[in-house]
Amino acid sequence: MKAILIAAGMGRRLSPYTDDRPKCLVEVAGKPMIRHQIDNLRRVGVTDFVVIRGYLADRLTAELSGEPDVRFVDNFEYRQNNILLSLMCAIDELSSGFFCSYGDIVYRPSVSDALGKTDKDLALVVDPFFAQVYEGRTDHPIEEAELAQVSEGKVVRVGKRAVPLQSAFGEFIGLWKASARAGAMLAELFRKRLAELGLSAPYGRAPKLQVAYLTDLWNDLLSLSPPASLPIHCVACPEPQSWREIDTVQDLLRAREVVTF
Repeated sequence: MKAILIAAGMGRRLSPYTDDRPKCLVEVAGKPMIRHQIDNLRRVGVTDFVVIRGYLADRLTAELSGEPDVRFVDNFEYRQNNILLSLMCAIDELSSGFFCSYGDIVYRPSVSDALGKTDKDLALVVDPFFAQVYEGRTDHPIEEAELAQVSEGKVVRVGKRAVPLQSAFGEFIGLWKASARAGAMLAELFRKRLAELGLSAPYGRAPKLQVAYLTDLWNDLLSLSPPASLPIHCVACPEPQSWREIDTVQDLLRAREVVTF
């Protein structure tokens, strides 16, 4: 099984910790975030890691070059694009099925174990206990959460400011899984929208496709009629405080107090 780790970002809000390293190499609980991700995903059978690198790529290469199951894909436009375009730097990897993780999250093995057990074509990990994480999180308020509305185990809508807080089942944590079928459908839909819109036209809730989020693509997929559409299933975090996003210095300091593996 393959995993794609999106690790091109600069992490400006984590300065000075990111002044000399990519965001994913900032340490939590004794080792870089991306090391936690790789270790947890190996537990669920991943033997091929595709790491999308951008900011200070040489540091990331040096950190992981000794790992025989790690390959690299470059996002040369990481300063201009966003998470969706970063993933699509590895578009040729999508059609074989994969796990995928944002580069700035840490999660306990129980979270990746739960995702590994699903046999659904497309599944997102959603934290129903998310409100606890935002208590005292003043530098990254709950309004910035990628909230998910869920009905009968399926995601109805997801994204920043796309779901009212009172309608949210939980927060998408940045970890998901796609079958070969789902990966091929996502790649095809992206190629179609890129041909139709170019990079400068609005897409979803983004002012232009170039800076769109993954959630914009998923909501687009959900809006289509069968057979072009595909259900997106929810895998709930099995326990509270089982993951953290490390977006700000405040997040890092708080995570170092509570995150254990």
